[in-house]
Amino acid sequence: MNKYTGVIFDLDGVICFTDKYHYQAWKSVADRLHIPFDETVNNRLRGVSRMDSLEIILERYDGRLSGQEKEALAEEKNELYKKLLCNMSPADLSSEVKDTLDALRASGLKLAIGSSSKNTKFILKRLGLGEYFDAISDGTNITRSKPDPQVFLMAADFLGMAPENCLVVEDAEAGIAAACAGGFDSAGLGEAAACGRATYAMRTFADLKAICHA
Repeated sequence: MNKYTGVIFDLDGVICFTDKYHYQAWKSVADRLHIPFDETVNNRLRGVSRMDSLEIILERYDGRLSGQEKEALAEEKNELYKKLLCNMSPADLSSEVKDTLDALRASGLKLAIGSSSKNTKFILKRLGLGEYFDAISDGTNITRSKPDPQVFLMAADFLGMAPENCLVVEDAEAGIAAACAGGFDSAGLGEAAACGRATYAMRTFADLKAICHA
């Protein structure tokens, strides 16, 4: 018997990995503005919205930018990122992730995505998961990014479920904080597993099968 009726997944770092494309796109923008940008700064951007990510990068910028100029920079980054995403294919979806998703769905669970990315649907399509999930809450329908719980609350609403009946799967500490704030149980991978706030600390994605059927 399933412990939950729905599972809400963060996208990047959980279903797939596009960190390298984010890094390359942001570094291109930062280099043009002569802003130091490295992996340490990039790690602070995980799970954060595009505009909030830009503000983090601009902490090291000496000049001043108008709101319009910032919007243009964010759009420049996104266009670079989308071009890089075209390199993705179903081969970028691991068999462990796909097999686990199929097993959860076969057990009767509803599956949703809760991601701050506005490119969520494009990425899912590249992975061959365009029509796979029962609901998608992403950067196109939220106004507040994690650690605010809005993206997960909307995903649960799209599924027609209460937060206490859904499990959130995350790889970032900000995502676990968002799950806690929204009243969700959570399962963490990587940084999210080590932060000490997740309901379950996972070693592998496949651990979800045991967690959901506990």
